[in-house]
Amino acid sequence: MNAEGAGKLQTRFRRVARPVASKLWRFHLEGFDRLPAEGPAILAPNHVSFLDSAFLMLQVPRNISFVGKAEYMDSWKTKFLFPAMGMIPIDRSGGDKSQAALDTAERVLRRGELFGIFPEGTRSRDGYLYKGRTGAARLALKVGCPIFPVGVIGTREIQPPDAKMPKVRMACTIRIGRPIKVERYLDRAEDHRVLRQITDELMFEIRELTGQEYRNVYAGKSADAESVPAPARIAHVSDEPVPVHGGIEMAGAAAS
Repeated sequence: MNAEGAGKLQTRFRRVARPVASKLWRFHLEGFDRLPAEGPAILAPNHVSFLDSAFLMLQVPRNISFVGKAEYMDSWKTKFLFPAMGMIPIDRSGGDKSQAALDTAERVLRRGELFGIFPEGTRSRDGYLYKGRTGAARLALKVGCPIFPVGVIGTREIQPPDAKMPKVRMACTIRIGRPIKVERYLDRAEDHRVLRQITDELMFEIRELTGQEYRNVYAGKSADAESVPAPARIAHVSDEPVPVHGGIEMAGAAAS
């Protein structure tokens, strides 16, 4: 079992599975030319479906390792396959257990590879974009690598929450935004306000890519999210690119 990130199995799987997936779903890819051909980088997508990491893994031109919930290690169906495909198990209870996964992710990045992490920490079951956690910013500052915001649209419709199987003949759009470069913050890498600033900028860029409505609370903390119909929370997907703007302009993005 590979607990240190993606390896040859992912390369072989992508070679076989990408053309199959392209026959089952329509993929619209934007901004992939922004990804570096070599060297470390963090990809930070929104998270609305089980398929998000799988579809991104299939479409990026290089191997990518992702963190995934440690509960996958409790099932015989996934405990060997997912780590072999590049999943790094993370215990979401926090503390030293979560830090172990980030330490592995750091080693992946220092080898010059791609690493994917969902800044929301868990799937958004209602379609909102939630407040980001600072793990991606912390890793980027330690390694000195860029963070690429990623917008994934359509996977929630392909495989809604609690659906056991995905629907086919539907469209998925994946947009890679402009990189967030952290060099200017390196002298303040231990300042939590810097981590929050980078993370809020990241979430703003993801919102611009997806058109999701943003909620300035962590996923799972919102009591009234279910009161808003899901279709109102995600913008209609078109073939036109969504403009990506820099800077932090996210209303109510508290530095906490």
